[in-house]
Amino acid sequence: MTVIDNHEALANEGDFRLSEAGARDYFELLKPRVMSLVVFTAFAGLVLAPGHINPILGLISILCIAVGAGASGALNMWYDADIDAVMTRTAQRPIPAGRIQPREALAFGLVLSGFSVSILGLAVNWLSAGILAFTIFFYAVVYTMWLKRSTPQNIVIGGAAGAFPPMIGWACVTNSVTIESTVLFLIIFLWTPAHFWALALFKMHDYESVGVPMLPNVSGERTTKHQIVAYAVLTAVCGVVPSLLGFASFGYGLVATLLGAIFISCSIAVWRMPDGDLKMIPAKKLFAFSIFYLFAIFSALMFDRVASILVFHAGGLI
Repeated sequence: MTVIDNHEALANEGDFRLSEAGARDYFELLKPRVMSLVVFTAFAGLVLAPGHINPILGLISILCIAVGAGASGALNMWYDADIDAVMTRTAQRPIPAGRIQPREALAFGLVLSGFSVSILGLAVNWLSAGILAFTIFFYAVVYTMWLKRSTPQNIVIGGAAGAFPPMIGWACVTNSVTIESTVLFLIIFLWTPAHFWALALFKMHDYESVGVPMLPNVSGERTTKHQIVAYAVLTAVCGVVPSLLGFASFGYGLVATLLGAIFISCSIAVWRMPDGDLKMIPAKKLFAFSIFYLFAIFSALMFDRVASILVFHAGGLI
């Protein structure tokens, strides 16, 4: 069965019957692992933004961003159900596994999208809601429906969708977009290609089987490895920028420099990896470290921000 036939079969199935999916199946439709990263970086944006936000509004902000991220995941799974059914790492997702019907997933994603954006706008501010709405649109339409199946630069451009959460968190507090929130956006935007192309290297046969033009399949392993190193360097440099701009301390700059050096070192190990290596161990290590890198960078930024506030208040008491 071809990918197109698969897509039609899944769609036709959903026309005649409803699923008996449980709460766990719908939760899986939200892509909880991706959502956890979105929530974490959005929370970092809230913490790092100057000023204060009412704790209740802060909680509402995070919940709306989480629901919006989940909505994007549901819409992505709805549209990609045909290729998910073919790829080994996605075949057991709720739609291709038959636990949820496509129309149910589409309705679920659209309802959650409208709910998250409207509540964020009404409760917090419309700038953050507007960025959230654009993020959902960008991921579901620009990336999933257009870029993913049309260009090997899909991850480079589409990575913007995953880079918006800290900017949304920042806007929830300040009702503005600033150079600082743009730097937070750029850290994730530049990080995404090295992170995802490392995965694409050891999963390239999956992408080839469904015709998704990932860089290793279109331009080859060697070009992909060059690109991974280039983006790792750009990410490492951007990671230090908060310290250079003065909204993070010199101590943070040292931590970011160390993390960036390890990131670059891991990318060089991938670059040295022989083409056609079946085990792809360096690529798997880079993929794993890249996740740790992002959590560590944003954790260091938040720790630095909280420490500076505590020092400021301690100085005021003396």
